[in-house]
Amino acid sequence: MYYVYMLRCRGGVYYTGLTVDVARRYQAHLTGKGAKFTRSYPPEAIAAVWRCGDKGTAARVEYTIKKHLTHWQKQQLSAAPETLQELLPQLAKLEIEVCRR
Repeated sequence: MYYVYMLRCRGGVYYTGLTVDVARRYQAHLTGKGAKFTRSYPPEAIAAVWRCGDKGTAARVEYTIKKHLTHWQKQQLSAAPETLQELLPQLAKLEIEVCRR
C-alpha cells in the first residue's frame, strides 16, 4: 500500500511526497533526514494523505499535484483533501482514498 502525503512547511509552502509509512516518513522530515526541500523548509503539519494502492498510482498522483496545482490550489486541497479528483480530473479514474488525519 502506498500513500501520497502533503506537508505544510515553514513559510506556508507545501511539499508532496509518497511513502509506504506516512508516520515514519514525517518523522524523517522532522529530523532533517527527509527530502532536501524539507531541510530548508521544515514541516509544520501533515496537510493531507491519500491511499493509492500501488506505487505507480501514487507516483502519478504525486507528480500531478506537484506539476499542475498552484500554491493556492494546494491550500484548497489541504482544507478539503476529498476534492483531489475534482481539482485534477486526469486522476478521476484512479482508485484514491482520502485518509483522515
